Amino acid sequence: MPRMTRREFGMAASAAALASSGPAAAITNPADRMRTFMLMRGATALTSSAPAAAASPRQRPYDVIIIGAGMSGLNAAWLLEKQGARVLVLEGRRRVGGRVHTFFDLPGFPEMGFNSMGDGYGRGIDCARRTQLELFDVGARFRSHAPQEIYLDGQRIARNQWATSAANPFPAAYRASMPWELVGQLIAAAKRLPDFAAWLDPANKTLDIPLHQFLSERGLSEAAIRLANDVSPGYGISARDVSTLMLEFTDGFSKSQRTMSPTSWSIQGGNERLPQAMAAQLSQEVLLGREVVAIDSGRRVATVRCADGSVFRAANIICSLPFSALRHVHLTPALAGSQARAVASLPYQPLSMAFLTAREPFWESDGLAAGMWTDSILGTVLPQRFGASAEEVTGLVVQARGQLALDWDRMGHPQALQRITAKLEELRPAAKGKLTAHRLFSWGAEHFNRGDWAYFAPGQLSDFVPTMSELAGRVHFCGEHTSKSARGLEGALESSERVVTEILAA
Repeated sequence: MPRMTRREFGMAASAAALASSGPAAAITNPADRMRTFMLMRGATALTSSAPAAAASPRQRPYDVIIIGAGMSGLNAAWLLEKQGARVLVLEGRRRVGGRVHTFFDLPGFPEMGFNSMGDGYGRGIDCARRTQLELFDVGARFRSHAPQEIYLDGQRIARNQWATSAANPFPAAYRASMPWELVGQLIAAAKRLPDFAAWLDPANKTLDIPLHQFLSERGLSEAAIRLANDVSPGYGISARDVSTLMLEFTDGFSKSQRTMSPTSWSIQGGNERLPQAMAAQLSQEVLLGREVVAIDSGRRVATVRCADGSVFRAANIICSLPFSALRHVHLTPALAGSQARAVASLPYQPLSMAFLTAREPFWESDGLAAGMWTDSILGTVLPQRFGASAEEVTGLVVQARGQLALDWDRMGHPQALQRITAKLEELRPAAKGKLTAHRLFSWGAEHFNRGDWAYFAPGQLSDFVPTMSELAGRVHFCGEHTSKSARGLEGALESSERVVTEILAA
């Protein structure tokens, strides 16, 4: 590949920053940004000495091998191919998409991973547009219906009774807040981090405290902390193992999205259609069922070995694997220092989901909302509204986070489904005999993820975030966990642009 001097790269990066500033930045085509880099460096497109179809992987190394066919890996492949690079994508699963996973064989196409994206997800929207997929607004469907019911110790508590309920352990100032609302409200009200983009500034290191400490300082008892966070944590297993500073960054990023629009976009027909369409746009077919077990960064070329015995070589490697999976891959040379600690210890969210359908709308019979928040084995019940009309409930996703997800896994999925169904029928007698439990999916038990999204424990932000995505031998790293400016799908895509820029600048 042609090389870029530091000065040329700095000029290109500045030009890209200027081009992406302002309201239109979010939907700027990433390929155009990459072409800007190439034009400014005066380089020609990367070329191959022979057509890709004429060479076997063992005869000639690829320019880049990408490990993982999730959103970041697929987008990196597309961007590099636009510059003429010869790219191969390896995926251990028998499907593409990573954490974007849709059950296409069940009513309403329930989503087990990525659910929707706001108007600020310019990169995600751009991917949908370039693949000519239809977007539809799911947010309005959910906002127009009654909020979820709350059940504690097997008893329903009406929202208008919650503030005065004996079961409410919150301090007087917060008793009107529902359990799932309080942590977010306290994070927002504290305003400890005025600029969420500065969350990794060393000056903010003192804000990196356990969420438990943050909540205790605001007068919450152990019972209140358990109810507000640990029953259904957004991140982690308990308030003791998650960084408050990370939550403040997440709060700021989420607010920046909501200021644009309340719209929440999904892909018509199921979100997994997006990575499928992105994979179809690549000139080289994604190789599925190729679980990478070793990466050797040689002096001139890197060698990738798969569990099935296949071997591939390339000048550069992009690893989009979550660290929970990468820690089981043998790297030569081995990672060291804080980067090694990151791969070994970055935690991933325990999350499990069961999908049920109801033969009759029992929520119409008992006059209550279809959604539920409980402190029982039932977890949180989320009605799915992906039918022809906003009124149709296509199914119920029962979600377990943190410790409850681990409990489901330990008892085994058949027993968990049986107990989930029984508890729903117990709390909502109108549902008895009307439920069908179809499937339980656990991200924690999923071999290629071992957890859903990454989160940071107290102290990890200053320890290894600055170094965790640095080049290691010939291996570059991307994925949502390496993004420093966004979360979710947008973070994954942002990281793919960064890693492609690294390769083009090398």
